[in-house]
Amino acid sequence: MKHPFFFLCCCYLFAVHAQEIPPTGSPAGKAMDTARIQKRVDSIITVGIKSQAFPGGQLLVAWKGEVVFEQAFGFHTYDSLRPVAMEDLYDLASVTKITGPLPAIMKLVEEGKLELDRPFSDYWEPWRHRKHKKNLTLREILAHQAGLEPYIVFLNKVMRKGRLKRRFVRHQAGNRFQSQAYDSLYVHNRFRRKMHRMINRSEVSSDKSYRYSGLTFLLFPELITRLTGTDYETYLRQTFYDPMGCQTLVFNPSGKGLADRTVPTENDTLYRKALTRAWVHDENASLLGGVSGNAGLFGTAKDLWKIMQLYQDFGTFDGRRYLSETVVKEFSRVQFPDNENRRGLGFDKPMLNNAELPISDAYPAPSSSPESFGHSGFTGTFVWADPEYQLVFIFLSNRVYPSRENRNLYSMNLRTILQQVFYDALNGTE
Repeated sequence: MKHPFFFLCCCYLFAVHAQEIPPTGSPAGKAMDTARIQKRVDSIITVGIKSQAFPGGQLLVAWKGEVVFEQAFGFHTYDSLRPVAMEDLYDLASVTKITGPLPAIMKLVEEGKLELDRPFSDYWEPWRHRKHKKNLTLREILAHQAGLEPYIVFLNKVMRKGRLKRRFVRHQAGNRFQSQAYDSLYVHNRFRRKMHRMINRSEVSSDKSYRYSGLTFLLFPELITRLTGTDYETYLRQTFYDPMGCQTLVFNPSGKGLADRTVPTENDTLYRKALTRAWVHDENASLLGGVSGNAGLFGTAKDLWKIMQLYQDFGTFDGRRYLSETVVKEFSRVQFPDNENRRGLGFDKPMLNNAELPISDAYPAPSSSPESFGHSGFTGTFVWADPEYQLVFIFLSNRVYPSRENRNLYSMNLRTILQQVFYDALNGTE
């Protein structure tokens, strides 16, 4: 059941653990009635937590390059023992796609090392021998217009009757088992090749219409490593994260001294047999040692804002240019609108008729401009930038706690409703 305007019916506020940035005296600070916004946000969050859409999270909004609202709410888990802090890290899930491999791919396109309209097989040799893959372009792939299979459950290859196959996963590291997937879980060194082979051999639909697929994002880290001559994780750190001050954007926080600050995700009863925390929730990324292009990044709302601000300002952040304006604008525009495909290159975009939809059905907020873009994540994350309004919206949660079966965040459309609050504030319709 959907609740498009349930926040109007809230008669009391839930006691949330919150930190709000006060008005600063800047145009941004004067433009928004933060007290009114706070009341509306609290009402929405109240119902979200009480409906167990999520136990807690972080919300950050920036306007014209300034953070105007920053709030941590709720707790790590429903036992209400540990309040969420703005310094806590969340599993970003598919938000990794636009904050991990995508900026690297944009840089490689800018440098001429990748071309959007050349066959991807020019860069990924195994596809040259695949009849239905050899002519697919990088543009088609990034816009989810290539007809690739949406997903392959690689976990099915390492388990039988609820038990891990020892030839693929073991509980102790060894010469052939060096890729760590979780506490006391180590994957065979060659399983990565098996994953790549299965992707290379996967079917391609002859119907070239919008079909979301994350498969190539499992390949992109190796491609980026080859083309840059630098390890994928190191390249991201040196080229983007460190210069931008994104210290919490990390893979595998468990090994970087950040485990205690990481919010748990799912109580996994199938694969890890434990509450997953500080290890990537996505099983495919896990089997790649936690470093992937489809998922694997962890971070805070503040550091995600920096990346999305970079995109919103078309390649610059804090006075420094990281990507060309031309490249960012190309990646962030709708690529195949005639095929009813709303996607940019890697980026998600508003539904093509979004402004005409009721808020219960819209994605993202109905007032978001057609120029806006971002991405969502399976764990309950959402990031969005709107160059027309100069508005960046970051929402992080662990809606998969204690189980991924909980879909209240989606059915209640809470992220869209929260985002609309800030458009209403700017449009004077709150």
